[in-house]
Amino acid sequence: MFISTIGGSKMLDGFKQFLLRGNVVDLAVGVVIGAAFGKIVETLVSGFITPLIAAIGGQPDFSGLYFTINNSKFMYGQFINAIISFLIIAAVVYFLIVLPLNALIARAHKEPSPDPTTKKCPECTSEIAIDARRCPFCTSVLVGSPTK
Repeated sequence: MFISTIGGSKMLDGFKQFLLRGNVVDLAVGVVIGAAFGKIVETLVSGFITPLIAAIGGQPDFSGLYFTINNSKFMYGQFINAIISFLIIAAVVYFLIVLPLNALIARAHKEPSPDPTTKKCPECTSEIAIDARRCPFCTSVLVGSPTK
């Protein structure tokens, strides 16, 4: 009832266009994939990286590290785990997504080399205009040059 009083199908059509626009769908897929990837990395950090660092440093789990001030617990170990997770995610995104995409884009946008405007004189090896009939340096007549 309320929708029909303020424009009805126009408003729903606009909303449907907004939802079906490519950017919104791509963003939604990116958020879902990012959340799943974050969970994988979190498990990697807590299951492998933290114990590896703990084996070297002697601390079995960073999440248990804390200090207390006035009966308030400050869990700085969880913060250390979050920093490790962030660094791993950033490294994976950079090395597995950003670098290959930048290389692909650079390869795709490689500009063709322009046509040459100069050539070397066969007698004195000086740079001369490509359509020159005589070398301005040694005055030798160039064979195969266009005649005008």
